Amino acid sequence: MSEQITLSLDDIRTLSETILVSNGFNQAHASAITNIIYTNQIGDCHSHGLYRLFMCVESIRSGRVDGTAAPTIIDAAPAVVRANANDGVSLLAMQAAMPLLIEKAKTNGIAALAINRCFHFSALWPEVEKLSEAGLAGMAMLPSHAWVAPAGGRRGLLGTNPFAFSWPRQGNSPFTFDFATSQFARGEIELYRRAGKALPEGVAIDKEGQPTTDAEAAMDGAMLTFGGHKGSALSLMIELMAGPLIDDLTSKESMDFAEGKPEAPYHGEIILAFDPTLLSGGRALENNDRAERLFADVIDQGARLPSQRRQAAQAYNLARQAVEIPKTLYDDLLALKQT
Repeated sequence: MSEQITLSLDDIRTLSETILVSNGFNQAHASAITNIIYTNQIGDCHSHGLYRLFMCVESIRSGRVDGTAAPTIIDAAPAVVRANANDGVSLLAMQAAMPLLIEKAKTNGIAALAINRCFHFSALWPEVEKLSEAGLAGMAMLPSHAWVAPAGGRRGLLGTNPFAFSWPRQGNSPFTFDFATSQFARGEIELYRRAGKALPEGVAIDKEGQPTTDAEAAMDGAMLTFGGHKGSALSLMIELMAGPLIDDLTSKESMDFAEGKPEAPYHGEIILAFDPTLLSGGRALENNDRAERLFADVIDQGARLPSQRRQAAQAYNLARQAVEIPKTLYDDLLALKQT
C-alpha cells in the first residue's frame, strides 16, 4: 500500500487555492473550484478531489481556459436561466446563476439552467445538493470528451456523460446519486493507471476495439457504457439534452475543439430544479413522509441508499478535521505550484 500523508481540512483549501492562483486563476475562480474540490475530498471522492487540480492546471496552461472570465447571467424566460461562462471553468457560472434558478423554481414549480461555453471537470452531486438544501429536487447532466464507445461500437464517440439527482429530506441528508453513464469515470481510469493496477473486466477496450484491463491501453482506446445498450441510450440522451438542446457541443465536438490537448472538456451543462411544494399542490410534508417510508424499506432489506458511504465519510472527516491522500499525489500536487 502506498505511503499516506494527513492533511487538515484547512490544508486542502490552502493547497488548492495556492495551486490555482499561482497558475493564473483569479481568486473568484480559485474559490469556486476549491469549494467543489474540498467537498469531494472530505467525502473521500478521490477521483474528483485534489486529483482534479491536474486537469485544471493543464487546462489553463493550454491557453484555452480564461482564469479571469466573469460569467454572464441571463434571465431568459420565466423558468429559464442562461449562464455564459465565457470560456471559464463552469463552477463560477453555476455559483452565480444558482440563486436565480432556485427563485424561478419556487415561483414556477420547475426551472432550468443552461450553462454554456464552459470548461468542466467536477462531480455533479455538489451542484444538485445545492438545490436540495433549498428544498428542491434537482437533476444535472453534461457531456465530456468522446472517450466512450456506444454499445456495439469500437471507438470513442460519447462522453462519460454523468447524470446526478438529489431529493430533499426533512431532517436527513439528501437522497443523492451521481454516476457516469460509462462503467468508470475517466478520473478512476487515471487513478488505476497511476497506481499500476489492472482494471475490472468489461470497463474498456483498446485502440483495436478489443477488451482490455490495462489502464494505459484503455486511455488510448475507449471506455464502455454501463448496462450495454441501456447505458448507451442514456448517454445519447445526455448528449442531446446538454448539447443541441442548449446550443452547445457534443462530446465528439468537445474533443475536436481540444485538438489533442490534455485539457478539461469544453461544452455546456443543463440543471433542472423542481419544487415539491408547488408540484404536489402544497402537500410536500405529507409526501416527504411517503418518500421516507420508501427509503426505510430500502434500508430494511439490508441495502443502502446512494451516497450513504460518501456522507458517512464526510461526517467522519469533518469530525476529525483531516483526510489522508497518497504521498506521491501530494508530491505531484506540490510540483504544480508556479513560483
